[in-house]
Amino acid sequence: MTRRITIIQGHPDPAGNHLLNAMADAYAEEARSAGHEVRRIEVAQLDFPLLRTQAEFETGELPAALMPARDDMRWAEHWLFLFPLWHGTMPASFKGFLEQIFRPGFAMAYREKGFPKRLLAGRSARIVVTMGMPALLYRWYFGAFGVRGFERSMLGFAGIRPIRESFYGLTFADQKKRARWIEDMRRCARRGD
Repeated sequence: MTRRITIIQGHPDPAGNHLLNAMADAYAEEARSAGHEVRRIEVAQLDFPLLRTQAEFETGELPAALMPARDDMRWAEHWLFLFPLWHGTMPASFKGFLEQIFRPGFAMAYREKGFPKRLLAGRSARIVVTMGMPALLYRWYFGAFGVRGFERSMLGFAGIRPIRESFYGLTFADQKKRARWIEDMRRCARRGD
C-alpha cells in the first residue's frame, strides 16, 4: 500500500550536515523507491515568529511562510518527525513551528461543550530523536518526558495514531552505528512507517 508521507526535519541548524539530515535523506529516497509519495519540510529553513498570546494561537493568521508546510502536513497520511534532543525535549524552533501549525482548525476544533474535535484522526506518525546520552537512559531513567509530552499533548490530542518512536543515543558513535541507524530509516520508509 502506498502512502502520502511528509517528513518534518526539525534540526535547528540550517547548515544541513547533521545525522538527522542524512536520516531524512535516506528515508525519503527509500520511501520514493517503494512507491510512496513524499514531501519534506526543513524547519530550519523557515522564517516565522513565535506565538505570544492565546488569542494569536486561537484566531491569529498562520504566517505566510508556514502555509506550504501546513498544506504538506494536511496532505500527508503519515508524518515522520525528526529532531535532536536538547535539554530533554525538542529544540525551541521546532516547538515554535509545531505550535504555529497545530492551531485550532488544523489539529482540533473547539466545541461549545465537551472535548475538542480531533481533526487529524486517520493519520500516523513516527518520531525520530537523536541524543548525546544513551537512549535507554533517556527512555527509562528520564521517562522520555519531552517526547511523551509531544505524543500525548499534541499528536494524540489531535487524533494521530499509531505513533511510533525511534531513539538514537550516543550520536557521536562510530560510523558503523550511524550506518545502521540510517538503514533503520530505510526499513521504516519501505513500510511507509
